[in-house]
Order: sequence, then structure tokens, then C-alpha cells
Amino acid sequence: MNMPARPINPKPAPLAQPLFLGSEIYRGSSYGAWHPLRVPRVSTAMDLSRAMGWLPGAQYRTSPRAKPAALHAWHTPDYIAALQQAEEAQAVTDTIRARHGLGTVSNPVYPEMFRRPATAAGASLLAGELLRHGGAIYHPGGGTHHGFPDRAGGFCYLNDPVLSILSLRRNRARRIAYVDIDAHHCDGVQHGFAGDPDTLLISVHEDRRWPFTGALDDAGGGNCLNLPVPRGFNDNEMALIRDAVILPAVAGFAPDAIVLQCGADAVTEDPLSRLTLSNNAHWAVLRGLMSLGAPRLLVLGGGGYNPWSVGRLWTGIWATLNGHAVPERLPPEAEAVLRALRWDKARAGRNPPEHWFTTLRDIPRPGPISHAVEAGVAALRARQII
Repeated sequence: MNMPARPINPKPAPLAQPLFLGSEIYRGSSYGAWHPLRVPRVSTAMDLSRAMGWLPGAQYRTSPRAKPAALHAWHTPDYIAALQQAEEAQAVTDTIRARHGLGTVSNPVYPEMFRRPATAAGASLLAGELLRHGGAIYHPGGGTHHGFPDRAGGFCYLNDPVLSILSLRRNRARRIAYVDIDAHHCDGVQHGFAGDPDTLLISVHEDRRWPFTGALDDAGGGNCLNLPVPRGFNDNEMALIRDAVILPAVAGFAPDAIVLQCGADAVTEDPLSRLTLSNNAHWAVLRGLMSLGAPRLLVLGGGGYNPWSVGRLWTGIWATLNGHAVPERLPPEAEAVLRALRWDKARAGRNPPEHWFTTLRDIPRPGPISHAVEAGVAALRARQII
């Protein structure tokens, strides 16, 4: 008697196309009328991507809000409880402010001060699960790289990049490369993974800029490549770092997953840095990392405090992930999104140039390679891990 053949379970497939994780909480929530994060950023990238026809419903997923128990994977229970209590009371005591960094100028009390970062954290935790079998995810609401286990810092109440790495690791990704091109050093992420042989950390950030960490000689226990760059850092210098440091280091590490923190505050128009990149530099770093063929790719947002430059840059990141061609002139629907933005309390927002409304792509900003950048690249290469 012939026994029936056992059904063959198909091999789990990676995500068929990139997913965009977003939320409407970013549209209606602000850190306060004078805070740099009063401006619309994620919602602008969502609206622009839809206006371009690049964000069909099948590629969009609403971010869940992380529950406190999930946040305890890295943050202390006392801190999470204090953050929830501060949101409920809309006030903090002097003791809580001193211990946890809540209710400060950088990390103020505001109505969604737990729900908003918990939504970003929820998306990063979900991303690790969705990428279990491979694929690419874009989470522009993430990238809050200054949070510490027991303390807020630098506009970051929670550290969703750390939570994303932990989630990826729980979901079959053993070796993870984290690349951070925000203008500010990823002090919280380095605190979380310094010395971890299965995590490669690369940070390109402005020298002598808050939080004043990430020195060139800070190897973080051997797995950190920190490259502080001088004021005026340009597209040619980023291209050198991309090709001589970032891509060879990540390729040599052979990661199971790549996490790119794509803060938009290193461009010329940003008010909180003195770097002079165009958004082409960010898109080129992403294209280079995509070319390495890692099975999992997660792209996070981060800094960026000019609503037009952030929205245009982050929408171009989504286009890059999907292989969409960026037109020279935006269609009327996309132009209307940009013309509707307001930044009235900032000098640059009072008379925005016309190309902030009509284009996504910046004019390239090349320049000479400074001695500081050349020396930094040479120093990292001399460690013989690139």
C-alpha cells in the first residue's frame, strides 16, 4: 500500500516589496511651539510619497504602539513608568527631571510624550518581526538614537534603534550592521552595543557637536567606527567615506541585517548643524548599502528640523528603496504638499526658495576633501578591519 506523500512546507518568503511604517500620531503631535521638533516631518514624507503615487495601501502599515513590557527589553521599568506618569500628569517632579531627564528644554512634557515615542518603538519592534525572513522596511518615525535605558536625551525619550536591533536578533538576524549618518553621534546606540562582536556600529557625525561623543579614537570596545567630520562637510567627502569606510566595512562584516539611521540634519538647510550635504548624499549611501545584498534592511529616520528639506530627503529615501525615478519637477499634487507647509518661527521658513516647493532632488554640493576627512578615513582604515 502506497502511503500518501507528505506535503512539503514552502520555505518562508521575504517581504515581496518594501514596507513603509507610519502613523497619524506624527501629524497632530508636537514637542511644543518653540521646540525644533514642532515641524511636520513623517507626515510630510507620507503625504509626498502618496502624492507621487509611490505609497499604495499594500506597502503601508500603521505602526503599533509598544506596550511597556516590550520596552523593558532595554529600558528600565522605573523609567517607563515615569514616562507614562509624566504624560498622564503633564508634569514632572524635580526628582524625576534630575533622574530621568524628563521635563527639560530638550525633552519637554507634552500631551503625547509616551504615546508618540512608544509608537516609534512599536514600529521598530515590529520591523524586526516582519524582516524575519528578509526584505526591506522604511520607518521614518524611528531613529531616536540618544535615548538611554533610564534617561531621555537629545529629543529622544526611547531608543528605538536599539529596540530594532534586539528585535532583529530575536528574529534570526545574528550579525547586524548599524550605520548612522545623522549630524549627531549615536551615543545611546553605542552605549547599548559597544563591545558586541556581532554588531558593527558606524557613525558619521559633526565634530564638536552635541552630545560631544564619538571621537575618532573611540572604538567602543572594538566594534565602533566613529568618524567626526568638520563644518562644511560636503557631498564629495561623504562619497569618500561611503566608498572607503562604510561600504567596505559593512561588506567585510557580512551582516544578516543592516540598519541605516538616515537623519536629515546634515544638509545645508538644517538649523541644528553646520554640515553642507545635499540629499543626494543620503540617497547614495542607501543605494550603496542596498547593493551589498544583505537579506534584511531597515531604514530609520532621525534628526532633521527644516520641514521642507526633511520631507524631500525622506521621500527620496522611499523612492530609492523602491527604485522609483525622481522627476526633475514635482507633479502639482506633490507641490501642493510642500507649499502647504509652514515654519513661521524660523528665519529660513519666512522666505523659502522656490525649489523647496518644486523638486525633491537638491543640486549636488561638491567640494574639496578636507585634511580632517582624509585623516579620519586613513585612521579608520589603519585599524585593519576595513
